[in-house]
Amino acid sequence: MGAKSLLGLLLVVGLTSGAGLLLIPVLLHYQFTAILLVAVGLYFSTYLTVHMGKVLFGTFLTIGVSLISAAGTISFSLAIVVIQGLAVGIGAAVFCQWIIYPWFPEDPVTAEQKPVAEPTTEQSNWIALRSTVIVLPVYWLVLTNPLTYMAMIMKAVLLGQQTSTVSAKDAARELLGSTFLGGVFAVLFWMLLGISTNLWMYFLWMLLISLYFSCKIYQLIPGRYPASYWLNVAMTMLIMLGPAVEDSAGGKDVYAAFFSRMGLFIIVTLYALLALYFLEYLRTRRQQKLDVSHISRQS
Repeated sequence: MGAKSLLGLLLVVGLTSGAGLLLIPVLLHYQFTAILLVAVGLYFSTYLTVHMGKVLFGTFLTIGVSLISAAGTISFSLAIVVIQGLAVGIGAAVFCQWIIYPWFPEDPVTAEQKPVAEPTTEQSNWIALRSTVIVLPVYWLVLTNPLTYMAMIMKAVLLGQQTSTVSAKDAARELLGSTFLGGVFAVLFWMLLGISTNLWMYFLWMLLISLYFSCKIYQLIPGRYPASYWLNVAMTMLIMLGPAVEDSAGGKDVYAAFFSRMGLFIIVTLYALLALYFLEYLRTRRQQKLDVSHISRQS
């Protein structure tokens, strides 16, 4: 992406995050109304992602109405800091792409890609409702203690986005398995960092493990799991490592916090699985009743 596209992306981040800032006073004084607005925001953001193909806008809107608004209940300045960190991180990532892409350009596309069938309005509405049902209760829990459960909202958002592409059949392996493996990689990373604890070693271990994840995602190291599985593993590891650094700086027991946070992640993932299966069961049952009713009318 060029400089103009980067500026547009940062503008999108500012606008979508601003939605979360607008929700903060409502959350502090009119909680029930705020929860309804967050539910509408989660539904709308997923619908934008699935039906209209606005993946970036929908993802950042989800982060804005959930993560930013939850952070703002602690302090408005904390929410601003989170937005600034998000913008700086995106800018740094794009800057790294400007440096790396001339050395590692995209492979030329030789085969024609098959067009992907766009979901119908009914399917998109259903997926948006499913994602909202997964994220909203977790968001409600985060509001009880945002500092303790802040990482959970990111995991819930990740799960909500995952269920847009994961079927109920593959959900257990895709969601639960990748969550558990992400926790294993986070613990392994922290143990390796104990060999020599400094910023350079943190950078080098992150580079090595990220290289491994990239090889799995792009199938340079063949495996039976799809790219989305390994992307979820990497995201789970990163979500767990950030709070671990804070725990270490605060003098807390990092491993105890690791396992406590991992337990919460497993619980959130299990809830997402149950919600996914239950909603799919209701949808299948409703469709069967409609089919039976249609057949009886025809006969």
